[in-house]
Parts: sequence; structure tokens; C-alpha cells
Amino acid sequence: LLAFADRRELQLLHFWLFLAISLAALLANGLILSAVAWDHHLHTPMGFFLLNLSLTDLGSICTTVPKAMHNSLWDTTTISYTGCAAQLFFFAAFISAEYFLLTTMCYDRYVAICKPLHYGTLLGSRACAHMAAAAWATGFLIALLHTVNTFSLPLCQGNALGQFFCEIPHVLKLSCSHSGYLREIGLIVVIASLSFGCFIFIVFSYVQIFRAVLRIPSQQGRHKAFSTCLPHLTVVSLFVSTVMFAYLKPPSTSSPSLDLALSVLYSVVPPALNPFIYSLRNQELKAALRKMMTGCFSGAIKCLVSGV
Repeated sequence: LLAFADRRELQLLHFWLFLAISLAALLANGLILSAVAWDHHLHTPMGFFLLNLSLTDLGSICTTVPKAMHNSLWDTTTISYTGCAAQLFFFAAFISAEYFLLTTMCYDRYVAICKPLHYGTLLGSRACAHMAAAAWATGFLIALLHTVNTFSLPLCQGNALGQFFCEIPHVLKLSCSHSGYLREIGLIVVIASLSFGCFIFIVFSYVQIFRAVLRIPSQQGRHKAFSTCLPHLTVVSLFVSTVMFAYLKPPSTSSPSLDLALSVLYSVVPPALNPFIYSLRNQELKAALRKMMTGCFSGAIKCLVSGV
């Protein structure tokens, strides 16, 4: 795997930086999971999808960061063949599932604002469960197809990956099988078409959402509608822009340091930022977090007093 730095001091700095980011992501996503499960006011379709989104964020950061921290701490760059395959599979699964969940959450916002009278019918508990299950199943199926095809290729171009975790394009560079490489490219084209279809759906939905919001007569109503959409739109923009820039940038602008920075930007930063984006704009979530923290603090005080 690619080392973050040659100097020992910088390696330790990367370790502590990754530790801080991963702890922030674990704490923030854990709080959201607890708040959604604990507060019945958040037992809504958006709360359900937000819970699933937090699970994908936890999964993706726990797939890549621990090994990078281990390598920085112990001054090594190796990963086993099996470990590389597992890392590639789970990262692709969680990232794919997150993208499909974000598409589903966009549909939730579209129905809530453009078809509010049909919200309970179109987004009942069973429909939400089916959509979330479809997002997870599609993500893991895509990851399985990529992993099986990628690691069925003979890798004879060395064993050095230009990335701090195992990722499909960097593993493919080690392959010397022309037919297998073309097969993986074909699979990428099919999945890219599916992803582009989701992107078009998101854009179309938000065009309809903004048109509906601008027709709301009261300023307070428009502000409330925008406040429910902005967190999701921000998360989608962060996710799509970083991934697209990382994979579609011109080869002339590519460099190891830039590739490394971009990979951190789309694989490590979003899982830590997403909970803060949602919690800062969602009033119900903030209220549930405050209530939960107050209850936990009061319970701890009572336990201490009773113990004394």
C-alpha cells in the first residue's frame, strides 16, 4: 500500500489525524443511530434512511482507516492478498449502498414536498424497508461482482498499489490479462450507467422540489422546506463531486500526492462530516440528541448519588 510519508514524524502525525477523524465519525454516527432508535419522533422514513446512511458511513470508514492507521503506527505498508480482497469488497459495498440510499432519500424528500398527501401511502414502513433492502442488496451485489472479477485476474505487474487502501482501479493496474481487464471495464460501464441514472433522478427530483418550494406562499414555509432538503443535497453534492473529480480528472493533473489527498477526501472525510451536516440542519434530530444526552447525564448523576 502507498505510505502517507517517508518521515517517521509525519507517519505518526497521519496516525493521530486518522485516529481523530475515525473517533469523530464513530461518535457522531453512533449518536445518530442511538437517537433514531431511542426517540419515537424520529421513527419516520427519513429517520430510517438516516439510520441506514450512518451504518454505511461507519462501515466504509472502518474498512479503510484501521489498516492505514496500523501501517502508519508500525511503519509498514503491507496488506495480505485476502485482506486486500476483503477491503475492496466491503468498501465497494458500503460506498455503493450509500449512493443508492442517498437516491432513495431524495425520493423521500420529493414525495414529502411535491406529493405530501400521498406520503403515507408511497412511503409506508414496508415500502421503506424494501427500498433500503434493495439499496443494500444492490451495493453488495456490485461489490461481489467487482471483487470476484478483479481477483480472478492474474496480477503480474508487481505488488505495489498507488493507494493507501485496496481499490479496484489500482488493483487492475497490476493485471496482465487483457480479456479480464476488458470484462471489468464492461462491468464498470454497466454500473456507471446505473449510477448515472440515479444521478439524473436526483437532479430531476430536486428541480421539481425547488419548483414546488418556490410556489409556497409563506416565507416560513419555504424556509422549513429548504431546511429539510439542504442537508441531503449537501451530502449528495459532497459525495458525488469528490468521487467524480477523483475518477474523472484528466491524467495530466494526476500525481501521487493529489491522488492520495482526493482518496482521503472521498473515503474518510464524508463519513465524519455527514452526521454533522444532518444534525446541524435537522431540528428534530438536534432535539432528540439533546434529550438523549440530558437523559443519559441525569441517569449517570442518579447512579452516582445512589452509589454514594
